[in-house]
Amino acid sequence: MIAGFVAGMVEHMAMFPVDTIKTRMQALGSCPIKSMGIRQAIQSILNSEGPAGLYRGIGAMALGAGPAHAVYFSVYEYCKKTFSGGNPNNPVVHAVSGVFATVASDAVFTPMDVVKQRLQLGNSPYRGVLDCVRRVLREEGIKAFYASYKTTVIMNAPYTAVHFASYEAVKRGLMEVSPKSASDERLVVHATAGALAAVVTTPLDAVKTQLQCQVNFEYPSLCDVVVLIDDEFGPGGDFNGGGGRGGFNGLWF
Repeated sequence: MIAGFVAGMVEHMAMFPVDTIKTRMQALGSCPIKSMGIRQAIQSILNSEGPAGLYRGIGAMALGAGPAHAVYFSVYEYCKKTFSGGNPNNPVVHAVSGVFATVASDAVFTPMDVVKQRLQLGNSPYRGVLDCVRRVLREEGIKAFYASYKTTVIMNAPYTAVHFASYEAVKRGLMEVSPKSASDERLVVHATAGALAAVVTTPLDAVKTQLQCQVNFEYPSLCDVVVLIDDEFGPGGDFNGGGGRGGFNGLWF
């Protein structure tokens, strides 16, 4: 649990500028960087806001990422041990354990992710983490912190199930073929699979961003958000931020 806590803190904070770019590219009306590449978007923010613009909301990330990762790995290992039935190489068990871990960790992280993304926006009206939490609670209620939870689970559960099942299978195969180099090769496979899966699920991540950044539930349903994204960004707009998301998740693993 401690290892998961530390790992979650370090990797999310190290990749935070990329996450900021992804959020701004996806958010409706956030800032004029939607059609830019990642490098140009970073330069645009640096020119207009300075380095601090890339790190708005990092306090919320710090508060949420550590506990969420500790829960994630603890639940995954517990479920894998509980469901294995003496067969630690069962891919179905790995997939199911990953889904349980995702549901639990998303419940912990989603409220702080809402705060983080609202602070990341270029036109954010909040002064900081505490100000955002207080105002959202006062003006929108606690349910605003979980407006995107269902979408987040729909996005992350299948992603995690496939990823963990594939990873465990590849890990066994590499150990049988080349035990000495298995660790290095496994990292490459894991990172590649994570990046590809992240890019594929970018449309759902874009929907999640809109749900978390909305004020007073202006978007009634997931379908309404999809229509709004298509109207705002045009064909392929739901993949805005895919490069940043792919890079973030590839390095995460």
